[in-house]
Amino acid sequence: MTVRNRVTSIVGDSITEKREDVCQEECFHPDSLQKAKNAMMPQETLQDLAELFKALGDHTRVRILDALYHSELCVCDLTVLLEMSQSAVSHQLRVLRAGKIVKSRKEGKNVFYSLDDVHIQKLIELGLEHVSEPMCRR
Repeated sequence: MTVRNRVTSIVGDSITEKREDVCQEECFHPDSLQKAKNAMMPQETLQDLAELFKALGDHTRVRILDALYHSELCVCDLTVLLEMSQSAVSHQLRVLRAGKIVKSRKEGKNVFYSLDDVHIQKLIELGLEHVSEPMCRR
């Protein structure tokens, strides 16, 4: 489905287009601007946050997180569940571990993975809540 954010009108022989997703008139709101500027996070924090969302932005990694949301699993379990090779699963787990999204523990010759902490669990829950909202509420 394509959403068009333009309004087209025909006046005489000319066609004018207005975009509905940008200001139609340049303006400046100093109080709002200063409030936002004072509240913005440091660049380093924003970069860390962007890296977190980047790590979460892969379908395979989200599938892994969905599985780990429900249970701690070893790499072998994940390969069966996701129908992927061990090397492919391990690669995705390295990305998630580097982003402090999952943690691992070794038990004998097996490595078990789980969500890193309750923050990751809450991120998943909030994301699911957001994507489950009816479109009319957005």
